[in-house]
Amino acid sequence: MSARLAASVPQSSGPVDLGVLPSDLDGGLASRAAIGLVVLATDQTLEHEFRALVRIPGVAFYEARVFNDNDITPETLRAIGPRIAPTTDLILPSIPLDVVGFGCTSATMTLGEEAVFAEIRKVRPGVACTTPVTAALAAFKALGAKGIGLLTPYAPQINENLVAYFTGRGLNIAAVATFDRRDDREAARISVASIEAAAERMAATPGVDAIFISCTSLRIAEAAAGLEKRIGIPVTSSNHAMAWHCLRLAGVDDVVPAGGRLFGLQVG
Repeated sequence: MSARLAASVPQSSGPVDLGVLPSDLDGGLASRAAIGLVVLATDQTLEHEFRALVRIPGVAFYEARVFNDNDITPETLRAIGPRIAPTTDLILPSIPLDVVGFGCTSATMTLGEEAVFAEIRKVRPGVACTTPVTAALAAFKALGAKGIGLLTPYAPQINENLVAYFTGRGLNIAAVATFDRRDDREAARISVASIEAAAERMAATPGVDAIFISCTSLRIAEAAAGLEKRIGIPVTSSNHAMAWHCLRLAGVDDVVPAGGRLFGLQVG
């Protein structure tokens, strides 16, 4: 541009103010379902697996982290209880949630499902609730599973308690095994190949017709469908079952082929 032409262009004293423009409100990211998740402070896996499994338009997950100790013991698990309500209260305050899921299998077993639900409902009265234990029970019913193979990273004492809990709910635990990784930071680093190999060995055990991989830190949800095809029986896990149960409790009945057998079923 020549100096003469530039000089002829009016100099602006500021941006052009277009004022208030029209806007419409839609249902937002959670137009079909808003799902709240209480996630352990040390958990490295749950959020990733939920988002990998569930990519349904209009369904959104919102999380808050609850403090927990790295070491998984009955004492540290019980200590989580009073922290659940304050953590739940951080998830989208004043915005309705369809479901709240509490993301710790062993703490649910230690505290009891109803105690966990009571903590959540202190700040979210009447909301639908689930936990990995609650979801697993619903999953076994939907799958028609009779003999469960239970694979965990827990200490033997916690495994014993988990077996007793499930047995008390009418389940037959046909086989149980552990990686015995008591630090939650290590549990998240157990390789998928190790988990698959353990599940394949467990599937060969007489009486096992479904496998539950317990612990939200274990990485298996994305591999569950392929593993099922290889071993010939249903596979679910803490995150896998809870993602499915959250959807169904929120009224989202979509089939998710990548999720394997369970994600093609409704709550029984």
